[in-house]
Amino acid sequence: VESCHPIFTQMFQQTVRMQNLIEDLLLLSRLERDAGERKAHEKVRVSELLESIFIESKDVSGSMSHKITLQADEHLILKGVAEELRSLFSNIVFNAIKYTPENGSVNIFWYEKNGQSVFKVQDTGIGIAKKHIPRLTERFYRVDKARSRELGGTGLGLSIVKHIVQAHQGEVSVQSILEKGTTFSFTLPKV
Repeated sequence: VESCHPIFTQMFQQTVRMQNLIEDLLLLSRLERDAGERKAHEKVRVSELLESIFIESKDVSGSMSHKITLQADEHLILKGVAEELRSLFSNIVFNAIKYTPENGSVNIFWYEKNGQSVFKVQDTGIGIAKKHIPRLTERFYRVDKARSRELGGTGLGLSIVKHIVQAHQGEVSVQSILEKGTTFSFTLPKV
């Protein structure tokens, strides 16, 4: 009976992975389908959303002892779909944590600049080679397939990010230096 435990654990992990993949595919499909017809639904207090993600990020970091900071303008809100915005922000923050070595730092910013709302996440992670940056938001594109599978994920997170940002009339920017870190940012129209 004890010899079956690892098999059941692996089966459970694969089931969770498949469930996450299906959920991400459904979300991405909906985002693509509704691309031209979307209207902002509600005012979203982004600072509260980010505070919740910040708390979750401590669990994602676990024993890696990352230094995670959050600086968010509590008066800066967005019109949009709260569930999509949560997915947008958490994808970027959790990726930064996953690809930052132990004791590294992840800094999260939400602020106004030149009449735009700006979200930025800077990490001291492994970085991304320049040749990969243009393809990061493609479905299932992985910079390092072995490492990506080891860390989990569906390969759809950054594609979802791109579609949500575009649906909210924004644009994603990525700057990275190998072994130094990455900065993901995007601007959105201010409410």
